[in-house]
Amino acid sequence: MASLNVGNLGEYLREQRRNAQLSLRQLADAAGVSNPYLSQIERGLRKPSAEVLQQVAKALRISAETLYVRAGILDEQEREQIETRAVILADPSINERQKQVLLQIYDSFRKENGLDTETRGADDTTEDGTSPDL
Repeated sequence: MASLNVGNLGEYLREQRRNAQLSLRQLADAAGVSNPYLSQIERGLRKPSAEVLQQVAKALRISAETLYVRAGILDEQEREQIETRAVILADPSINERQKQVLLQIYDSFRKENGLDTETRGADDTTEDGTSPDL
């Protein structure tokens, strides 16, 4: 896991809070964290957990994955892969089998291009850990 870059995260959170036109107290209340704790995060004095980042992201109506990347918990490629997979899985216009086939194709292209495919859903592999045939 990458080390946390809390200074960068704090600056980004402050910017997002200001863009949302929220006071520190309003954001703290909406996220369910204390005002002093949120202030310390913004000033780069605290390293928030993924759970706190998720609560803050929800309150700001931004992607939690974006905050994870800023905090160094998740790298940019992982975030993009997670978001791509989530969009495929959330599409109501295709059935579950079609979703699984798309994910398998997506994973095969990533593998072909030398990219890591470790962020896989549990449904994507068989009991022996191999990918099912199309």
